[in-house]
Amino acid sequence: MPNLIHVYIRQCLIGFALSAVFVATLLYFNVVNLWHLVTHTSGGYLAVLLLWVFNGIVFAGVQFGIRIMSIKSDDDDDDDHRGRGVVLTPIPVEATANSRNGGYKRR
Repeated sequence: MPNLIHVYIRQCLIGFALSAVFVATLLYFNVVNLWHLVTHTSGGYLAVLLLWVFNGIVFAGVQFGIRIMSIKSDDDDDDDHRGRGVVLTPIPVEATANSRNGGYKRR
């Protein structure tokens, strides 16, 4: 498999692990009485599963985005002369207009 696929799978696993820690923390600290709601409702396990999956999707996407943005690419040509004493000289350019209002007709 290509290296990018390995990076994506690794970041997805990290994102879903972070999601599991996040959901466990929400349940442990009983945020907005979530533990009571989950344990005293017939479909509470489904709510925890959906909370974990949806947060996992978000955390995996953020994790992958951070990883991709942190990869440095050295094939850019725009910064070859940075810090090497290259002096940029401004060139004056004359701008003319046809009329006072820029050539637009008033109604």
